[in-house]
Amino acid sequence: MEKDLIIDVGPAKVTIALLEDNRLMEINQEQNSSAQSIGVGDVYLGKVKKVMPALNAAFVDIGDNKDAFIHYLDLGLNFRAFDYFAKQIGTEKDLQAFYSKVRIGPALEKEGRIDEVLSAGQQIIVQVVKEPISTKGSRLTAEISIAGRNIVLLPFADKVSISQKISSREEKKRLERLVQSILPQNYGAIIRTAAEGKKAAVLDAELRSLIEKWEIGYQKLAESKPPQLLFTENNKTTTILRDLLNDSFSSIEVNDQAAFHAIKDYIRTIAPEKEKIVKLYKGDTPIMDAFDITRQIKGGFGKIVPLKQGAYLIIEHTEALNVVDVNSGTRIKKGIEQEDNIIEVNMHAADEVARQMRLRDLGGIVIIDFIDMETAENRQKLYKHMQEIMQNDRAKHNILPITKFGLMQITRQRVRPATEIKVNEACPMCHGTGEIAPSLVADEALERQLAYYTKEKNINSFIITLNPLFEAYLTKRKGWFGSILKDWCRKYSCTIKTKIDSQLPLLEAIWADKQGNSLDQE
Repeated sequence: MEKDLIIDVGPAKVTIALLEDNRLMEINQEQNSSAQSIGVGDVYLGKVKKVMPALNAAFVDIGDNKDAFIHYLDLGLNFRAFDYFAKQIGTEKDLQAFYSKVRIGPALEKEGRIDEVLSAGQQIIVQVVKEPISTKGSRLTAEISIAGRNIVLLPFADKVSISQKISSREEKKRLERLVQSILPQNYGAIIRTAAEGKKAAVLDAELRSLIEKWEIGYQKLAESKPPQLLFTENNKTTTILRDLLNDSFSSIEVNDQAAFHAIKDYIRTIAPEKEKIVKLYKGDTPIMDAFDITRQIKGGFGKIVPLKQGAYLIIEHTEALNVVDVNSGTRIKKGIEQEDNIIEVNMHAADEVARQMRLRDLGGIVIIDFIDMETAENRQKLYKHMQEIMQNDRAKHNILPITKFGLMQITRQRVRPATEIKVNEACPMCHGTGEIAPSLVADEALERQLAYYTKEKNINSFIITLNPLFEAYLTKRKGWFGSILKDWCRKYSCTIKTKIDSQLPLLEAIWADKQGNSLDQE
């Protein structure tokens, strides 16, 4: 399976699309602004606002408009070390020496009460594990972890854990001895699957960078008052690369020079052999159109999602769960028994449901209403198929067997709001009014703009970005005399080059000079 990462850097946001065999599987959007937003993995110095003994939890101010939530069980076994460090750090000058001398134990009692540990006004070091969703604030943990590609660093810990996906005992022992030998005092680590086969120099360099990140954070802690962001996770692009990059990646395409160099530099540090797959996209067609992503988004985010040969899904969202209904539609295969036809539709539906959960980042409970099957053998076959295709999903999930009512229940890790992209468009002709201008004058407004730029601004060379349908109308041949655009070029003594953008409304046009500088703001 080949994987491609397509990165569209715009003025307002960065869109990251993951393709598997040219099929859109995940899409992430990141606001391209300096405004601080809460993200999974961010570490804060927070302030306890309210302790709730009945819930055995507390609300913490981390600077968001909604207080974050932390349960007693999320404080972690070594909370006392973090708490002592946060309270005493302002009085120390040599922070590194102070950190290494902090006593880690004793462990926090599993059956304890939160009001015995936290009090209102207390400052606390916390990490975001779930972003704010709907009316709920962020979910926090006080057990800090800093993830790298090969190692996850654990401050105030004394253990080294190894990924169960590393099968070789000898390799596990080698990695454990190696990491233990280079870990400083009061640090633990989790060795990730990607560390298998890595040399000591690679792991040592990554460990040093993770420790440096933590040290910069606690230096900020010593100078700050809550609420304060201490350090943040990598942006979504580098996080995806860190967790997913492997030999199956064939290309990473990005349409921005600065982002191209930043991504290349990052990959050079985590996987130098993959540096050559990073490419700068220079085409005239928008990058999302060039890789057929726009069309896949429009077809994949609606309420109704088509399947093969007339079958389709209906996807509904509620506050507590997501419901998927499988419909055979007009699908009828001659010469095939009804039960065989049903299981075939259900198998295709399972593939698309697994894709939709990743694509929309659905979390919580997902209930799928498959078409009823008569035999237990087919129900078990569908259940195993869903388990197999869900193995590519990075989010933690649990799949239950199909019930006698034909329902499959899936729980999927929910750490951020589901991705919602509006695919329905306002009518480009009436803009929602129900009335339109005469169709014969659709191009007159465009010609008036052209006349203004040529006569008033003395510009005689243009690039116009148009919807593909409008562009086709303006450039189609009219007998022996050329097209509408050719007529305008002769009439106004100018040159016009067109670009297409399928995301533009039908009759909208974006004007630029021959260097590509926008004229619409003049």
